[in-house]
Amino acid sequence: MARRAVFDVALTAAISRAVTVRLIASGGAKSPEHFVEIFKAGAADAALAASIFHDEVQSIRTLKEFLAARGVEVRLPC
Repeated sequence: MARRAVFDVALTAAISRAVTVRLIASGGAKSPEHFVEIFKAGAADAALAASIFHDEVQSIRTLKEFLAARGVEVRLPC
């Protein structure tokens, strides 16, 4: 299995402050907590991930429920 990179929260936050367009973070995640961090501290409007879902580490539905419980706006049901 390939190593998953983690979102660059500092870079994403800096870009978010510098632009007026919606920002999609990309680079992967190892855990649901990484998504919370990129949305809250990184100020991303969306986050892109694949292997965490393809490798069945996390389901999309469970991740969305996790995010919603932590105050991150999500669209349910998925």
